[in-house]
Amino acid sequence: MALSLNNLASLYRTQGKYAEAEPLSQRSMVIYEKALGPQHPDLAKTLENYAILLRETGRKNEADKLKDRARTIRATTH
Repeated sequence: MALSLNNLASLYRTQGKYAEAEPLSQRSMVIYEKALGPQHPDLAKTLENYAILLRETGRKNEADKLKDRARTIRATTH
């Protein structure tokens, strides 16, 4: 479910449908974190995708926080 939500959010983002994409990205993050834990690589991918959306909508500070969190997850899982 989380993967499908993340993929759909990415599709909407590339189409410029940011309002539709954001809640899907948020829901995907919640599902991954609850199901797999806060340090799982799949969560990192969702964080990165959501960060792209935030950056594209002018929310750089929020995007940077998610990007940093994803980077930390990747550093500890590799």
